[in-house]
Amino acid sequence: MTTEASGANTKVARVIREYDLDGMGANLEAAWTGEAGERTSLRDLADEFNEAVLEAALREVGVSSLNVDVSSTYEALRGESGSSATRARRRLEREGIDVDELTGDFVTHQAIHTYLTQEREASLPAADDDMADRKVETIEKLQGRVSAVAESAISSLANAEELDRGDYDVLVDVRAVCPNCGADSPVGELIRRGGCGCAAESETAGDE
Repeated sequence: MTTEASGANTKVARVIREYDLDGMGANLEAAWTGEAGERTSLRDLADEFNEAVLEAALREVGVSSLNVDVSSTYEALRGESGSSATRARRRLEREGIDVDELTGDFVTHQAIHTYLTQEREASLPAADDDMADRKVETIEKLQGRVSAVAESAISSLANAEELDRGDYDVLVDVRAVCPNCGADSPVGELIRRGGCGCAAESETAGDE
C-alpha cells in the first residue's frame, strides 16, 4: 500500500490510494452511470470495491488470489460472526494481514455515492430514452434463452424415450396484468407503450 498525499478527502479516495487501485474510480463511475450498458447498484459497487481491497491486501503479502477465494472470504468477513468468519480471520492473520485494519477499510454504499458525487462529480443521466428499449431487449433475450433450454430438454427426453416426441413448438410468453383494470399484455409491449393506460383514463375522467 502507498500513502501518497492527495487532495481527495473521501474514504473511498483514500483507500484507492492506499491499496494502489489504479483505474478503480473510473470503473466505479462507468458502472454506476451505465456508461458501458446496464447500471450497477451502489451496494453491488461497494461489494466489488471491498473485494478488490481484499485482493490487493492478499497481493501485498504475497498470497495469490488463486489460493484464497476472495468472494467467499469477503462474504465471511462481512458476516462478522460465526465459524466461517472466524476461519476467514485466522487464515488472513496467518498470512500476515491485520484483519481489523482491512475490514476498517471496507466501504459502504453511502461512501461510494459520496465519492462518485463529490470527488468525481458524477451524476446519473437525467433521462434515458434508451432505457425502455434496453430493458425489453434484456427480457427478450432471457425469453429466447428459456425457449432454447426447454427445446433442448424436450429433445433430450425424446431421444431417451422419456417423451413421446421431440418436435413440440415451445412458446415463452412473459405477460403483465394490471391490478387496477385487469389489462393483460406482453411485458415488452407494456413497457414500450408506457403502461396500460388506465391511470391516464382515470385522470381524464376525474377532470370532466
